[in-house]
Amino acid sequence: MSDRSFTTIENQWITLKDGTRLAARIWMPDGAEKDPVPSVFEFLPYRKRDGTSPRDESTYPVFAAAGIAGVRVDIRGSGESDGVIDGEYTERELADACELIAWIAAQPWSNGAVGMMGISWGGFNSLQVAALRPPALKAVISIASTVDRYNDDIHYKNGCHLSAQLSWAATMLGYQSRPPDPALVGESWKEMWLERLADEPFFMEEWLTHQRRDDFWRHGSISEDFSSVEIPTLVIAGWADGYRNTPLMAVEGLGEKAKALIGPWVHKYPHFAWPKPRADFHGEAIAWWNKWLRGEDNGIDRLPQTRAYILDAVRPAPRRDSDPGFWVAKDSWSPPKMQCFYVEQFGRLTEGMPIPHAPEHPIYIRSPLDTGTASGEYFTLKPDAEMAVDQRCDDAGSLVFDTMPLSGDCDYLGRPVLTLALRSRTSGGNLCARLMDVHPDGTAMRVAFGVVNLAHRDGNADPKPLIPGETVSIRLVLDACGYRFRKGHRIRLSLSTAYWPMILPPPEDEGIEIDMASLGLGLPVLGDHRRIEIDEPANPDPLPRYIEHATGATERQVVRNLSANRTDYRIHEDTGLYEHPESGLSTRQLREEVWSISPDDPLSMTGVSTWTCDMRRPGWFVRTVATARIACTATHWIVSAVVTAFEDDVQIFEKIFAEKRIPRDLM
Repeated sequence: MSDRSFTTIENQWITLKDGTRLAARIWMPDGAEKDPVPSVFEFLPYRKRDGTSPRDESTYPVFAAAGIAGVRVDIRGSGESDGVIDGEYTERELADACELIAWIAAQPWSNGAVGMMGISWGGFNSLQVAALRPPALKAVISIASTVDRYNDDIHYKNGCHLSAQLSWAATMLGYQSRPPDPALVGESWKEMWLERLADEPFFMEEWLTHQRRDDFWRHGSISEDFSSVEIPTLVIAGWADGYRNTPLMAVEGLGEKAKALIGPWVHKYPHFAWPKPRADFHGEAIAWWNKWLRGEDNGIDRLPQTRAYILDAVRPAPRRDSDPGFWVAKDSWSPPKMQCFYVEQFGRLTEGMPIPHAPEHPIYIRSPLDTGTASGEYFTLKPDAEMAVDQRCDDAGSLVFDTMPLSGDCDYLGRPVLTLALRSRTSGGNLCARLMDVHPDGTAMRVAFGVVNLAHRDGNADPKPLIPGETVSIRLVLDACGYRFRKGHRIRLSLSTAYWPMILPPPEDEGIEIDMASLGLGLPVLGDHRRIEIDEPANPDPLPRYIEHATGATERQVVRNLSANRTDYRIHEDTGLYEHPESGLSTRQLREEVWSISPDDPLSMTGVSTWTCDMRRPGWFVRTVATARIACTATHWIVSAVVTAFEDDVQIFEKIFAEKRIPRDLM
């Protein structure tokens, strides 16, 4: 790894064929005009000037010092770029990305080879652009992303409606309603701002019109045709994040073209993620780019196909700075052998297969609708109560089956599978299954979970209502896990008909009867592997330090009003006010979110998410407030939103997305 000098270009305008100017921040190795270099491209709506600047500044200077240009571009209508965003991963967005890759490859400082990289949105569109095969794109690193937009994003999960869908719609209103920086765009900043405010969409209105896995979600899901991706792809995720399935799905679908790395992390880059241990993302990424963008024979292509951190008897806690465990490698990934369990007559989870033709043993379950308050967030940004906490409070509303204390350690890697037969008293319902590690003192650590809308039992494209009283077979694939259950611990399976607020309730709540004699649980045995070490970053604190003017704060509360028979789940997230020492721009974001439900009334569910975003310099201050709401009837989802903008504490704009009633589609 060289130590080359470089120049940071704070704002480079790139004009597309249709005349739209997109704004880029570029880290350019010095001398590239005479000695052209490879480039890494990242394309996001999260504002290069302030939103992603800390993580950009932790990585792209390191790339540039290694002789690799970094090109970080704001999507239309974001940051300093012209126009207005038109949705997630739209055809226009992906076409713009292909045009930008061609622009980068044609520059005199480029050697013609481009890599694409990103986390979350940027990880998503990296895979989607790779499937379009722009000629100059030679390799991808995709972090915390998905290959299946319907089942592994923040909208729906196996036909269940994720509350994160409202949270994310409000988040995007907050991002897209902010103005460009006048220091970069000049006097046109306010005109650009007002255009965004007037024309930005409320994404949830569109998302809710696609409640099943239709062409809207197939677009951009490379699992529809893995063969469309022909270039080397490094796929990274963390067990504490909602996108934990993607690395294993990628190596199964892409084969030798893909490498998987799964750590203990939340939704962050591996070199500064929690819980620790971290990974030397910079060193590995530079080797990846040098191999595929320069042709350097450095052995990175001979990495094991799958590397994973096996969590070892982790204890849930209000904050987990590090998780015990060990790294393993599998040179070639294949579907794991399953260790099977069934439920004995007296309710014990026991190794073995369900007894064929055993007499039916129905047990009725109707969980309180506030079962699930220990679930944490769908995707996590901090290692605190955003992560799942001790599950015993949720077990109180669940059917629970435990093994005897284990006689030895048991190691697993992959996706558990639950099979059972059930019948419902209504035409629908949800089922949640949680796999837990029960410590000797009773503490319950969630290892994996899965949910299914029972109307989606045979697939997400063509759901069908249940026939009340008719027995149906369910096969539920839980999320991936890598875990060691210790000797003396117990393995627990918990089943519930609610997992709120993570998933929203069905319109009717009459419970289900589960045939215990039919229940089978398969756990993916780790199998052949070798222990490895993963290099940790040399710099334990790689994020830049900004000037703190006000300290941030985080709080999550569950408030049960026993008199009103109402449960509230409250989220308070304040980033604090921080000033970039070079740009002089100070920013602050405040998220306030409240989910409410009566434990016996699914139609009482409501959610409100508000983002307040401040930007300031001496003599200049702007604020936007974006609020999104959801409620429901038995037949409709009810959504609305409002965005208000202030300049120097004077309101200059308000846009109301009037209440829309969108039919529930077997959900």
